Amino acid sequence: MQAIGICRFSYPGDGGFQVEHDSLKARMDYLYAPTRMEERFATFETMMLPPLRAQTDGDFTLAVVIGDSLPAPYRDRLEALLADMPQAVILPRAPGPHRKVMQDAINSVRRFDDAPCLQFRMDDDDAVACTYVEKLRQAARDVAPMAARHRHIAIDFNQGYIVQPGPDGLLAAPTKAPYATAALALMIRHDLPLSVMNFAHMKVGRKMPTVTFTGEDMLLRGHNAYNDSRQKPGIKQPDFAPLDAAGQTHFKKTYNIDAGKVAAAFAALPSAAR
Repeated sequence: MQAIGICRFSYPGDGGFQVEHDSLKARMDYLYAPTRMEERFATFETMMLPPLRAQTDGDFTLAVVIGDSLPAPYRDRLEALLADMPQAVILPRAPGPHRKVMQDAINSVRRFDDAPCLQFRMDDDDAVACTYVEKLRQAARDVAPMAARHRHIAIDFNQGYIVQPGPDGLLAAPTKAPYATAALALMIRHDLPLSVMNFAHMKVGRKMPTVTFTGEDMLLRGHNAYNDSRQKPGIKQPDFAPLDAAGQTHFKKTYNIDAGKVAAAFAALPSAAR
């Protein structure tokens, strides 16, 4: 089964944001602001990419969707970061309807063979365990009889941490929330052109059968000032605590994330980006 992960790297689409902007220019100004971009590169490089580089099953595609308006210095920097990662494909796209653009992007790298397609989505400050693709394929084999009777099935790994990176490293709070973006995948029928981006992740249980796996840390959800879902008032803050030595060892083993490298990346940011 083909496995495809998709990451929107500051893509200025129409829709896909809970916080709205008055115009496309206003959205681009927000997304491409130097302070924000420096932080996004810091999380992308030290949190999202390390476990993907260390997957125990490296047979997957990472579609990184960017705006065709992404300023050249950022485009060059992104290409340099991904140059040694054969699974990564940068897909520039013009602004357009969010779900359709993302669906077309995924389908541009999809094989459409006789097997179901496994698709997952990640923000640039999310992460999955180094065993994620391997465990996802194993889960897909387990639910294969069910998949034969359904257009799509959600495969949800719900355990891990919410993390807040900074110049002191990582603050972390355990989580077991269903249908979080990271580590949630859709198993889509071989001939169906829909994608994981056609569904709001928190509502997949209303649209299809779901199977949840717990008891093993599989996901990290980034928490920072630019999280779209945290811009609204009344959002409960996680009960963060600094990672101790055992926690740092666990993160390195499970996610290939080095808390020291996170700290160094954020300490190097301009103070406004921390």
